[in-house]
Amino acid sequence: MHILFLTHYFPPEVNAPASRTFEHCSRWVQAGHQVTVITCVPNCPTGVVFDGYRNAWRSEETVAGIRVIRVWSWLSANKGFLGRILNFVSYMLTAVWAAIRLRKVDVVVATSPQFFCGWAGVLCHWIRRWPFVLEIRDIWPESIVTVGAMRRSWTIRVLEWLELRMYAAAQFIVTVGDGYRDQLLLRKVPLAKMAVIPNGVDLCRFQPRERDPAVRREWGGTGKFVCAYVGTIGMAHGLEVVLEAADQLRKQGRDDVHFWIVGDGAERASLEREAAGRGLTSIRFTGLVSKDRVEDVLASCDACLVHLRGTELFGTVIPSKVFEIMAMNVPIIMGVRGQAQEIVLHGAAGIPMTPDDPQSLIDCVREIQKQRCRFTNGREHVAQHFDRDHLAARMLHLLERHVGPEVEAVPLPALQIAERDSGRKAA
Repeated sequence: MHILFLTHYFPPEVNAPASRTFEHCSRWVQAGHQVTVITCVPNCPTGVVFDGYRNAWRSEETVAGIRVIRVWSWLSANKGFLGRILNFVSYMLTAVWAAIRLRKVDVVVATSPQFFCGWAGVLCHWIRRWPFVLEIRDIWPESIVTVGAMRRSWTIRVLEWLELRMYAAAQFIVTVGDGYRDQLLLRKVPLAKMAVIPNGVDLCRFQPRERDPAVRREWGGTGKFVCAYVGTIGMAHGLEVVLEAADQLRKQGRDDVHFWIVGDGAERASLEREAAGRGLTSIRFTGLVSKDRVEDVLASCDACLVHLRGTELFGTVIPSKVFEIMAMNVPIIMGVRGQAQEIVLHGAAGIPMTPDDPQSLIDCVREIQKQRCRFTNGREHVAQHFDRDHLAARMLHLLERHVGPEVEAVPLPALQIAERDSGRKAA
């Protein structure tokens, strides 16, 4: 089977959609299928092209057996409305231009974010009549209204109409969480047309390990309790709560707790300026780190903060970083409600925090300081329920069953998974 995958993000970018897409597609290649990915030049979140790449109309490379076609797009940092819309729409147009020239495609998969990436899949389906599977990782445009990036207007109403047309055009829809599925049910998408395949973790890559003293020295964490936020620094993430918590701790005369904010995004510059202006020396903004350093960072902190603003919509989100942190047995301060919080608590992997509440963050830090070992049990839970091998196999089976042609099964990957499961049950 030839699978065409449309995604705005792909490695060497390190965000959640890039990682999920690569890890699924590489496993489908291993199962004997042909996979073509059409994506942008790597530039997220700064809008600056990564070293070794250029924003050409079309370039091609092979990554882990995946044919990767990169197309031109209007580059924009992950902030501001007009620049991002130009970025999304230009990718949609050039991705479709590249896709319809391909031959013998059996199914096209398009993933959101972003919304217009999903529409690229719709257009490919309409033009070439390829079966179309839509993957939903964000409820857009509602999410941009929720974070205050846009107000409700006729523009939003048009986008919402396009959203419903996109759902209707797809033969099948995969959501990454039950909350997203429930949101689509409210939009009258039939339950029989959907499946939930959550994010997961590569258990071979993310394993428990000792702290790296060099990392702690580099970022001022030696002798401190380090709480790290690792990921995008955007409007939805509400990291002002970290500044408020650090300020309260300083007023209490405490300097034993330090915060690392690892990553980049639309809000980083303003948060960094505010922290400097308030003299919050217990907060370190590290900037982006390379993909191969992420595990060292996670292993070197005492706890990880996972946080989104306390809106009802964000209670449907399951941040993919949760599974990676759990796989490394690092305690999580869980500032996200809903199913994501349930996963962490069921895995004895962390403690719930009230979103946007600095005192709650301080209380969580204090609790983990006292009994850290209570919250270092996540790996067993994700190994049982969120192994990336299983999840990629489930989605591949869905593509074969619902929209793919009759293809000869390649039993080896499935056999390896089954053998490993038998070993776990025996243990």
